[in-house]
Parts: sequence; structure tokens; C-alpha cells
Amino acid sequence: MSFLRRRSATPAGPDFDVLAMDPGDWPGNLGAGLLPAPDGSCQGVFLRYDLFGGRGPAMIIGNLPEGSPARDTAEEEVPFEVAQLLLALENDEEVTVVGTEDVPVMQGDNLLIVRRLKLSEGRISCVQFDRSDNVLVTIAAWDRPITDDLYALLKPLPAELFQQG
Repeated sequence: MSFLRRRSATPAGPDFDVLAMDPGDWPGNLGAGLLPAPDGSCQGVFLRYDLFGGRGPAMIIGNLPEGSPARDTAEEEVPFEVAQLLLALENDEEVTVVGTEDVPVMQGDNLLIVRRLKLSEGRISCVQFDRSDNVLVTIAAWDRPITDDLYALLKPLPAELFQQG
């Protein structure tokens, strides 16, 4: 995905492009969270899309750069984004990864190798892919499948969205 590039590091926002759905293209409420490192750099960004009218998020999209501690998970441990989704839904059920499948998907002119995670909780859909700038994108959705047309909606969001004001 050649259109993605690193930004200059700023403590107020991510130092990389965040690939997600534009909040203006999507109904419902949007929340964004930054994962700060002790030195002020950004170790990841996740966006929470609440499409259920205030009853909880339907989808979380995370962008974790190389070296982010949130990327380190054990073999059966769920990704950070799935854990955040369960936390937001106040679901304390133990969920594990029970399998993975690699699937080729086109996003514009780019071929993505998407890793579909099969989870012990069947109402959660989860996919991951690595970008050309070594940022791991994870999409976790509650009670809705993640279809190939979702990838066409993903685009870099403007840095101003993440500036402290």
C-alpha cells in the first residue's frame, strides 16, 4: 500500500498513518484511543465504531506499529482489539483464538493477505493484515461478518483527527 507513509513523531498524535473508515462515511458514534509509550510516542491507535445507538460498539479497528507491545500475544490469546471490544461490551467471557486462515483480498490496486481469526465466541469476527509500513491492522466486529467490501472503505485518516485540542 504505497500511499501510506510515516509521519513525523508528535506527542499529541500518532507518528504513522491510521487506516480506518472515515467517520463521515459511517453512521453512529466514533471514539478513538491512543496507546502512549512512556516517551510520549504513539504505540497504536484504535477506533471504536458504535453503530448500535449507544448500546455498545459494533466494530473496533486497530493500527499497531512494529514494536508495539499490544501486538505481542500468545498463540491462543485474542488480539488487543478483540479484548477492547469485549471490555466495551462488558462481556467478561473468556475468548480464545481457535484457528486462522489466510485469504487474498484486493484493496484498490493492492493485494492484501488477510488473516481471518476464528474465535471461540462465534459472534465476534476478526481479521488482520500487515501494511507495507509494518503497521498491523486488526478489525474486530460484534455480531456482524467482515466482508471483502469493507476493505474498499479503509483509507488513511487525517492526522488532525488525533490532535489534542
